[in-house]
Amino acid sequence: MALNAEDIAGHPALHRCVQAQSLALIQIYEASPRLASVFATQQRWLMGHVGLALHFRRDPSDHRTELTTARFIEAISRHSVASRNTAEAFIKEMLHYHVVEYLPTHEDGRARPFQITAATVKTFTGWVTAHLQTLDSLDGGGRLTTFLARPYMLSRLQPLVADGLLSSQPVREPKQTFSLFIWLDNGGIVMDRLMSGIDPDHAGLDRIPTSVVSIAEFANWLKLSRTHLSRKLRDAEDLGSVGWLDQRGHSVMWVSRQFHQEYMAVQAAKLAIVEAAFSGCFPAP
Repeated sequence: MALNAEDIAGHPALHRCVQAQSLALIQIYEASPRLASVFATQQRWLMGHVGLALHFRRDPSDHRTELTTARFIEAISRHSVASRNTAEAFIKEMLHYHVVEYLPTHEDGRARPFQITAATVKTFTGWVTAHLQTLDSLDGGGRLTTFLARPYMLSRLQPLVADGLLSSQPVREPKQTFSLFIWLDNGGIVMDRLMSGIDPDHAGLDRIPTSVVSIAEFANWLKLSRTHLSRKLRDAEDLGSVGWLDQRGHSVMWVSRQFHQEYMAVQAAKLAIVEAAFSGCFPAP
């Protein structure tokens, strides 16, 4: 039976399984920090999914389906992800960092088609793998084994994931603290790092200790400005969502139970989207 968002959110092992997922995503970040930072905010992350979906859904025999700047901007506008200028700047940056590349062609101008690079596809496959492993850990399923036996199914799976993310209110409009961090560069990784250091047995506490102590070390690891990160952490402090057990910046940081619940709610919604996409690609016998 496929897991739905309610099944996932209420699963007693969710905290431990998502913690392992967070560590897996952190490893992806550490292996490819430049590529990972390209999708550093939720807006950029969603734009990345839109671009991947257009890439995978194209028909090589029909030039009208090719991934172009115009088609990308149209899709971004249709789903209200970002402004035209933001979408256009995003494509230019993706080309600069070889996340996408132009297809061999003699044509010039804005209609010149491009494709996702092999390195980008490999990194995104790691993202899919981490989430399928989490789902398997929740119910003992074999999704990951099934997917790895037919990795070419990524071209069908990812567009369904993108559709689900773009239409999900819990993902696109999360609660206050989660929303605060998703507009910070590498905000997703900031939250993954905070949550990955939590003892799941402490998840019921009002103030849940993390493994983060030094803001400077945290910012350096994230390749963020210490001032920028400190400002966001102070905003989160003002919401009562994070704090320090003793002196600020010189003791263990804690996250509030509400912030932890917000994070888990978004993870549950996201996992349910991946589950539905997987079921659409690999129907149960």
